[in-house]
Amino acid sequence: MSIVAIQKTASDSFEDIKKAVAKVVADIGGLEDIIKPGYKVIIKPNLVATPTDRLSGGVTRWEVCMALYEMVQAIGATPILAESSACGVNTEDVIRKCGYQDLRDQGIPFINLKDKANPVCSMPMKSGTILKSFQTWELVRDADAIITVPVLKTHDQTEITLGMKNCKGLLCDPQKKEFHTKGLVDSVCDLVETLKPCLEIIDGTYGQQGLGPIYGETKKMDLIIGSKDLVACETVAGLIMGYEPEEVMITREAYKRGLGEMDLAKIEVVGKQIDEVKSRFKRTSEVEIEGMPKSCNLIFDYQACTGCHNTVISSLFDMKGEGLMDYLENMNIVVGPVRADKLPEGANAENTVTIGICAKKSVGDALGLRNAVGCPPNNATVVQAILGDRREYGTRYASKEE
Repeated sequence: MSIVAIQKTASDSFEDIKKAVAKVVADIGGLEDIIKPGYKVIIKPNLVATPTDRLSGGVTRWEVCMALYEMVQAIGATPILAESSACGVNTEDVIRKCGYQDLRDQGIPFINLKDKANPVCSMPMKSGTILKSFQTWELVRDADAIITVPVLKTHDQTEITLGMKNCKGLLCDPQKKEFHTKGLVDSVCDLVETLKPCLEIIDGTYGQQGLGPIYGETKKMDLIIGSKDLVACETVAGLIMGYEPEEVMITREAYKRGLGEMDLAKIEVVGKQIDEVKSRFKRTSEVEIEGMPKSCNLIFDYQACTGCHNTVISSLFDMKGEGLMDYLENMNIVVGPVRADKLPEGANAENTVTIGICAKKSVGDALGLRNAVGCPPNNATVVQAILGDRREYGTRYASKEE
């Protein structure tokens, strides 16, 4: 029986957050069975990009990591905070904005993995369904235990992003991009199966809904959620957010692989119960895009996966933010295994773009249409496919990595 613990935080103070984290850890059986004296323990927050506010729900707050740091240290192990932010994002900027530099100033180690002083190494993937090996750092390779500390938030490609996907921050930037282009869900599961994080503690004090993981709306939840079974933890967290486990691609695939428990009959929820704290999060697909030209046709096949679907929505927001909405006039954007007879009359290589592998195979190749490559593709790839050769495109968060 897998155990998942849920606690409410009494306030935003460090002391109250520390109490909630400690209670969650105690409720799941403590740390002594997974962390031993002398262990080197990576505590890995989610610092994807520099937020407008550290409590925006987009990044892990330092209080949760510091609570875990003190608990690990008390056992006689060596805790190390470590992260590499998204491709193209300066991790040092995020560290400063989110209060982690203040911890450094107090002597708490926070390692910016992207720092050139950190030696890079290659590790073999245990299953290797997508990649046979991956690039990381010796610090990650040599760690005795990894604690993943994500935020409770939605994601524009995978519905939600929690502790398993948070492990992508332990990859070098080129490998993060490769995960997206070659298969994000399977690659993340390969990584989790290889690194085997021993604990997931979710910072659910402030979550993010809608267009996560960067542009979403802040949602105050006052929660700490944790488990030694990452799949069970994310099953429960997803239910709190309004997602059935089967809807979440990473949860479903990880369960299929035997990486943890998704069957609620085999998960014991302690502390607060799901029904006491659940509050539906707005989904990426429910976010309205003001200013979308009426002549733009979004053609979503019913079999289109949430990865491609949500990536398109996110990419359109990127285009709006950068003043590119006029390029959507009279465009057809095709997602999923759409049949040719479902395309508008006059659809051709000039005005029609396919997104991802399924649409490319179903209609793109036969009609010679432009394609955004990937499974799912990243945002920059989608936008560039829409623009075609009309202009070059670049954006701060081009690949939406985490």
